[in-house]
Parts: sequence; structure tokens; C-alpha cells
Amino acid sequence: MLSVIREAASKVGGVPKLARKLGVSRQAIYQWTEVPIERAAELERITGIPRSRFRPDLFRGRGRTGAQEASAYDSDYYGWLMRQAMLLGKRRFAEVDLANLIDEIEDLGRSEKREIENRLGVLLVHLLKWQFQPAQRSGGWQSTIIEQRARLLKRLQESPSLRNYPSEVRKEEYAIASERAAAESGLALTTFPKSCSYTIDQVLDPDFLP
Repeated sequence: MLSVIREAASKVGGVPKLARKLGVSRQAIYQWTEVPIERAAELERITGIPRSRFRPDLFRGRGRTGAQEASAYDSDYYGWLMRQAMLLGKRRFAEVDLANLIDEIEDLGRSEKREIENRLGVLLVHLLKWQFQPAQRSGGWQSTIIEQRARLLKRLQESPSLRNYPSEVRKEEYAIASERAAAESGLALTTFPKSCSYTIDQVLDPDFLP
């Protein structure tokens, strides 16, 4: 095992605890011949050992410390964000708050999924109301259907890797949508099919109305 990793483990109560904090297996830690770059900032945050000790080839302790960057992340998010952009733009990678930056990038990915879920849910609610409340149909309902479809399709065009995501969450979103449609329409929940009767192609088809 790398000596600096042994030192890090001793600070948190042993290798098993360190592995849990990092979200990796003990075997992976034992197999490291060098600390993965994405773990250096996280190890610094967990143990207080400077990241330059874990990857001296990449981090040379210039500028703010990792602790200072992490503090700025909590106290001035916008300032932290602009600083990370500046550091990346100037290729001052050793000063980047890598652990928090990774979290932010992953959260951006999750927010893309949340937007698809939200828009799909609204769209399903209005398709159900359109089908089961024909007397209440209005231009407002149709306008909402058009908008949600357009924005969903735009999001899927911008992120092709999420093209299958609406299909993956259709069942879950339909269950929520049917309850919302019942609450908004005053109809009994049993009015609506238990499972979604629209294919995802129909849901997204600009010409489809049930």
C-alpha cells in the first residue's frame, strides 16, 4: 500500500473506514500504484493531508488550499463557480476544487434528468385530462401539451444520450400523473387506466391527442 494512503487511513480509523468514505472497495485502495487524480481533493478534504502529498506530480500547493476552496464553495457559491471557471480557463488545474467540481458536474447531469421527469409528468397529466374530460378541453390545455412536448424534444436533441430516459421513467411518471389528474379534475382515480396506455412515441408525437 502507498505510504501516504496508509497515513490517510490512520487518520480516519483504518482502511475500511477510508474506503467507505471514498465509496470504493478496500481491494481497490490496496491496488493503487498511484492515487487517482479524482480522489486527491477528496482525500485532502477527508484527512486534511494536502492533495500535493497524494499527487505531487500534479498538485504543487499553489494558491489557495483545498480547505479554502471548499470553504468558498459553502460561503460564496457564485464566487466559487467563477473562480473555478477562471482556474480552468488559465489551466491552473492544481488549484481547482476538484471534489466539489465533480459533485457539481454530476448534479448537472441529475438536473437534466429531473427536467425530463417534470416535463413528462406535466405532459401526461394534460393528456389524461384531455382524454377523460372532453367537455373541459381548452386552448390552454393544448398549449401546455405543445409546450411540454417541444421542450422535451429539444432537451433530447441536445442530449442524445438521454433519448431513452422518457421510456425508462414513463411507468413511474404515469403513476404520479394519474393521481395529479384525478386531483385536478375531480374524477376518481379509477377513471384512469392503471398503466399508461400511451406509447412513448405517442406521448412525444406533436400530432397525437388521445
